[in-house]
Amino acid sequence: QWAALFISDLHLSPDMPHTAKAFFNFLNTKALQTQALYLLGDIFEYWAGDDDINDVFNQSIVSALAAVSKHGIKIYWLAGNRDFLVGDKFADACGLQILNEPVITEIAGKKILTLHGDAQCTDDTAYMTFRAQVRDSAWQQHFLNQDLHQRKALIATMRAGSKDAQKNKSMAIMDVNLAAIDALFESHQVNLMVHGHTHRPHQHQHQTKQGVCTRFVLPDWDYDAEKTRGGW
Repeated sequence: QWAALFISDLHLSPDMPHTAKAFFNFLNTKALQTQALYLLGDIFEYWAGDDDINDVFNQSIVSALAAVSKHGIKIYWLAGNRDFLVGDKFADACGLQILNEPVITEIAGKKILTLHGDAQCTDDTAYMTFRAQVRDSAWQQHFLNQDLHQRKALIATMRAGSKDAQKNKSMAIMDVNLAAIDALFESHQVNLMVHGHTHRPHQHQHQTKQGVCTRFVLPDWDYDAEKTRGGW
């Protein structure tokens, strides 16, 4: 049995049925062989609010996570840039605990810093401005007060705008800033980090003031593409 598993960036939606199927298979196999499951953001392609929990597709994900929780596996959730509106209703239905990043957790005697990763993409100043806006509690309250249909329409517009903006951004700008990563290692006094967001899975070594630190970047999932990808 594993002490913990980490996944992120599944971007689950009805438009990607094979990816959802792969996730269900993961939950029915690997997730039942661990003590703790950490969901590090962008599990959904988007989350419009907990009042969308009864949507047929969303309910299938909720039920699958709840089944894992009922087996006694601890499930932890860190918000991504697509599903930061997940709230207590969703958490209660799934039997999971929402954590606020960055989180230091001790697993098998090792202290690990976990986060989604988007907050460290500081070179992308336009995104950082947008992130600050949508993470503001007043903005979120105003957004959630709108009709669900309106919210979904607005999200579709924002997603389209994001795709257009990314076409004009370099790959380097959309990656994490290494100085921001090193600052996290030093301020939290840990030498292990796990995050997602960038869709660039790799094991990195960082030379910091406290020595060599290791950073694991999780893969995104896409089992609907011709060349499938995913992992934990």
